[in-house]
Amino acid sequence: MMLNELHVIFGTGPVGCWIARALREQNIPVLAVNRSGKRPDLLPDDVEMVAADASDHQQAKDVAKGAATIYQALNPPYHLWHKYFPSLQAGALAAAKAVGARYVSIENLYMYDSSKPMAEDSPIAPRSKKGDLRAKMADEVMVAYQRGDVRATSLRSSDYYGPGVLGSAMGEMVFGNLVAGKKAQVGGSAKMPHSWAYIEDVGRAAVTLGTHEEALGKVWIAPHAPACTQGEMVEIACRVLGIDPQIMVVSALMMWIVGLFVPGARASVEMMYEFTEPFVVDSKRIQSTFGLQPTPVDTGIVRTVSWYKGHASKK
Repeated sequence: MMLNELHVIFGTGPVGCWIARALREQNIPVLAVNRSGKRPDLLPDDVEMVAADASDHQQAKDVAKGAATIYQALNPPYHLWHKYFPSLQAGALAAAKAVGARYVSIENLYMYDSSKPMAEDSPIAPRSKKGDLRAKMADEVMVAYQRGDVRATSLRSSDYYGPGVLGSAMGEMVFGNLVAGKKAQVGGSAKMPHSWAYIEDVGRAAVTLGTHEEALGKVWIAPHAPACTQGEMVEIACRVLGIDPQIMVVSALMMWIVGLFVPGARASVEMMYEFTEPFVVDSKRIQSTFGLQPTPVDTGIVRTVSWYKGHASKK
């Protein structure tokens, strides 16, 4: 890898920003792309920021010129995935093909059979419309690789948590609420084991895949610490804050009722099985292959609470 290689990130949500941070730690030049051109606070100041619509193939190709690696870290609003996600991925893939760049597809675990701990080769058995969509999109990436169109790899993770992560099951409704003196709100159950992906670990894992040719043509699951229940995550956060545990569990029925008025909540109902049943990850492959270790949950929560305190002070 040459350090002067340009890496282009489509999407500037938390994962896109943490990919950028991991790249800049290695002094790799970065161009970040989003639709508005607005720079998120989480993005390093020395990262170039441009506006482009990734679903427009020509715009995507234009901003990707000179890229050695492209990261597809896009994420349209949850309730609009089917409308926008396929065309966004198609544009990013077209850009990678046009410029001959490596391609790192940032994905999740919705396509897997989650009845047993999930690893890269677990059965593909989606239980939701979003899972079906994710399975089809993931297959498109690997078909493009097999055709020789792109030099692609995929990075999959469970639900994110960490500095900058707001719109996750372990995001603002948990940490933001607790920092504000309110009860943490969790969905489904507080007692089921669940694997959480610490956002900094995901960023580092993406960069590892984007800078190692041996990662191409394969699916990888990001490093995950041992599973914790939502209740345990809240208890740790409350201990860090020095307060008694404060938690409210939102049932699937309650989520459905809220969903009558809030599109994002309505889109979440079909995914409640993740939290009413065990949802556990086996990430040994990436850990043993590249020496990547997950951040311990206690450490991750300390950093997350610290970030949320700073975030609250800026409101």
